[in-house]
Amino acid sequence: MIGEALRLIRVFHDCKSKDLALELGISPSYLSEIENSRKRPSIDLIAEYARVFKTKPSVILYFAEETGECDSDSHVATRKKLMLFLQAVERFTKIDDS
Repeated sequence: MIGEALRLIRVFHDCKSKDLALELGISPSYLSEIENSRKRPSIDLIAEYARVFKTKPSVILYFAEETGECDSDSHVATRKKLMLFLQAVERFTKIDDS
């Protein structure tokens, strides 16, 4: 789920993956692997994402948290709604770019 969260944050900020990879100092293929959940980012890389997008690593990690038994219903619902919102922004951006 961390990969999807990072991808959606990048899309929300209208940032191309190639540009972000350059800013983060990683290869575009490595960024793709992270965003497609084939590789897990380090805490240092999450901190770099936070720096680039002017947020805190804890915010990114909140989006990426897996839902578990100890989560309250409101936390799970909030995370799901935020992810759905970011996915809707992505779809809207794709339509607007056409």
